[in-house]
Amino acid sequence: MINKEKLKNSTVKEIIEEYPYTENFFEDQKLAVDDKDKSLREIFSELTVEEKEDVVFDLDQFADSLASHIRNMQEFLGENDSVVGKLSILPGKDKDDEQEDYEKLDIESGEIISIVGPTGSGKSRLLADIEWTAQGDTPTDRQILINDEVPDKKWRFTGGKKLVAQLSQNMNFVMDLSVMEFLNLHAESRLIDNQEEVVERIFREANQLAGEQFGRDTQITSLSGGQSRALMIADTAILSSSPIILIDEIENAGINREKALELLVGEEKIVLMATHDPILALMGDKRIIINNGGIRDIITTNAEEKELMKELKVLDKVLMDLRDDLRYGKNLSRISEELAAVKNA
Repeated sequence: MINKEKLKNSTVKEIIEEYPYTENFFEDQKLAVDDKDKSLREIFSELTVEEKEDVVFDLDQFADSLASHIRNMQEFLGENDSVVGKLSILPGKDKDDEQEDYEKLDIESGEIISIVGPTGSGKSRLLADIEWTAQGDTPTDRQILINDEVPDKKWRFTGGKKLVAQLSQNMNFVMDLSVMEFLNLHAESRLIDNQEEVVERIFREANQLAGEQFGRDTQITSLSGGQSRALMIADTAILSSSPIILIDEIENAGINREKALELLVGEEKIVLMATHDPILALMGDKRIIINNGGIRDIITTNAEEKELMKELKVLDKVLMDLRDDLRYGKNLSRISEELAAVKNA
């Protein structure tokens, strides 16, 4: 809620510092603002008779117009959408119309939830319910709450900023831009102050995620599937204001999965990922078990499973080294030595 009384008593400098996009608003008004250290109330009280005739608004009208401008920009930038402390999933039904047997699943900001189950079990349907903040109006009859409340309809039915960002298995760019042109274009649309710093960080993080490095001038249409996914994960984590991230089978992307999740969670996102990968499943704080279209169980990852995950990561590194050796035509005989070391560990 924009407090109009607070706006009236704030200096122009304070308003611009809190809402950078208001600088153009002040420039477009006929109101002369020579001293930005004065409050709006002071500026209006000092207007001469001639200046009052030139100014369209009085103080109250000006504050209303300014507050409206700020709300519109917040809507465009998605700033209001980012305050999500908790996502809740209320039970629905499976493909046989049997009721799901749980009361309520709460997911806090910064948590990772894995969604596991056989192919065709309903993992993607659950992701879709969350993306559309279902209200008993999907085939599952589930209901999604945000901060224990029914979400605003704008998150469902507008084409602007969304509550949810989804990273699908296949990501193809259609714009003929270089990597840096693409990132700068997105950053400019967000009207961020430190654009150069943010864009550089996204580029650096994306290359740490990607299995194969790419350059600043690389055309995004020529990126491999893994490189595209790495770029979009870094971009989504750092620049997107969507507080909820849905990922479908990240294991197929050819990227550093662990770093990708750390990056997303480090930005205080809620992350839900459908996966068949045991390491990713155990990296989640909880895992949702799906079968026949319904949630069958919700399991909290325990200490023993975390220890098992460490062993699986050792095996996974051996397999990743093997893939790299195959790619670059290296002799694979050393892999047997690594496997023997793992067995004896």
